[in-house]
Amino acid sequence: MKVSFHGHAIVKVETKGKTILFDPFITGNELTDLKVDDVKPDVIILTHGHNDHIGDTVELAKKHNALVIGIAEIAAYLGNQGVRTHGMSIGGAFEFDFGKVKLTPAFHGTGFNTEDGQIIYLGMPAGVLLTVEGKTIYHAGDTAVYSDMKLIGERHPIDLAFLPIGDNFTMGPEDAALAAKFLQAKKVVPIHYNTFPVIKQDPNKFLDLLEAKNGVVMEAGDEMEL
Repeated sequence: MKVSFHGHAIVKVETKGKTILFDPFITGNELTDLKVDDVKPDVIILTHGHNDHIGDTVELAKKHNALVIGIAEIAAYLGNQGVRTHGMSIGGAFEFDFGKVKLTPAFHGTGFNTEDGQIIYLGMPAGVLLTVEGKTIYHAGDTAVYSDMKLIGERHPIDLAFLPIGDNFTMGPEDAALAAKFLQAKKVVPIHYNTFPVIKQDPNKFLDLLEAKNGVVMEAGDEMEL
C-alpha cells in the first residue's frame, strides 16, 4: 500500500483500489499540496470534530459518495447533511471491505465552529488504528501523551504512527517522543505542526528525541510504501 502525508493532519492511504483520507483539512490549509477538485476519496476517516480536521469532508463525501467514518456524534451530524457515514465509539472496531478500523482514546477537545458563531459538540476525540494488508497504521489525532498508549502498543503492533508534535493544542515534541516509546511503532512521522504560529516546531528536533531513532519527516506530498 502507499501512504502519503499532505500537511497538518492529512494522511492518505491507497490500498486495494481504494483511497482512504484522514482529516481532509484542505481549504485554508497553507501547508497542504492537495486541491479539493483533485482529491477522490472512497473513505474519509475523521479523528474529531474540530474545523481543521473535518475540513472539506462534506464536499468531498457528497461529490464522491465517500463513506465517512468517525465517532458516533460526528457521523450523526454529517449524516443529517446527506453524507454517507459509519459511526463508532472509543474502543470499538469494525471490519470494512478495505480493512479494520479501531478507535482509541485521545485527550483533546472537540466541537465544530459554525459560520454564525455557534460551537456544535461532536463527541469524544479519537485516535485511529487502521489495519490493512497485514499492516497497522496509527493516526493519533490531536492528543496529549497518556500512559495507556503503552497498552495500545502492546495490543496492536504498529508499523507506522502519525503523532502530533505542535504543542499548545496537542502534545509537544518531548511528550510525543515519550508517546512513541510507549507505542513501540516501527516508524514514526510527526504531524500537526507549523500550520499556525502557535504550533511552530522543528520536526528534526523531534526526531533527535526518539530513543529508537525511527522517525521520518514527511513533507506535504511525500509518500512511502508500507
